[in-house]
Amino acid sequence: MSTFDDQLRKIQTAPGFIAALDQSGGSTPKALAQYGIGEDEWNGEEEMFDAVHAMRTRIVTNPSFDGDRILGAILFEGTMDRDIAGLPTATYLWTKKRVVPFLKVDKGLAAEENGVQLMKPMPGLDATLERARTKGLFGTKMRSVVKQANPTGIHAIVDQQFQVGRQILGHGLVPILEPEVDIRCPDKAEAERLLRDAITAGLDALDPDQKVMLKLTIPDIDGFYAPLIEHANVLKVVALSGGYSREVANERLARQPGMVASFSRALVEGLGARQSDEEFEAGLDASIESIFRASMT
Repeated sequence: MSTFDDQLRKIQTAPGFIAALDQSGGSTPKALAQYGIGEDEWNGEEEMFDAVHAMRTRIVTNPSFDGDRILGAILFEGTMDRDIAGLPTATYLWTKKRVVPFLKVDKGLAAEENGVQLMKPMPGLDATLERARTKGLFGTKMRSVVKQANPTGIHAIVDQQFQVGRQILGHGLVPILEPEVDIRCPDKAEAERLLRDAITAGLDALDPDQKVMLKLTIPDIDGFYAPLIEHANVLKVVALSGGYSREVANERLARQPGMVASFSRALVEGLGARQSDEEFEAGLDASIESIFRASMT
């Protein structure tokens, strides 16, 4: 069995959740600050990314971070291009931890229009995808955001996600489509209805052998995304924490059968750069266990 097939089987059948370790340029200073590293402790972008790579390395090399509870990890491009313990990050994740590697490929959000923020253009995406494939990445992730229950905007956001998703599939990678609904959306339930209908139409237009994953905000109506979870073209539906605390995100996720976590900020909540190794491991283990349990409903 090839590595890709082995990873595919894991995503389809194994218990666990996806760790989102993909903070990029705009969100990195905030992530570092929450970890206890202020902007006065690094100088320039290179030092900033060195600091965040050290944080991610501490997480993924920790004994509590392994494939028994974690299905996959989403990486920032700079993380993919760096090493952990002398191995390329994606190689380390799979060979040492049995964690399936994914790559964040979007370049951030465009200005809001029709109640949504589309993805910015991604020049050079084909070259990035080829590089990711040669480095052993299984799939990709790309985020856009719904802020209003606007049918025009929501159809535009879903059309863009599927258009880029087909490009990713063409390179032999599995795309995670992430049309996030902002948890502050004034008519969130209606936005989720419009989004589910548009995603269903997009899935129905795929060829039978084209498989995608979905990363969605935890819905207001329990079980609302069951038709997407059951769709023949969907490998897995994962949930973003969306600004909810870990406790609230876990409680909401536990009411969504078949949906598993893909948390970022909620995963590392409470972890600090100045914690001892024992304190850090205890905190990370408790976080992983709570998210794992919420994902097993």
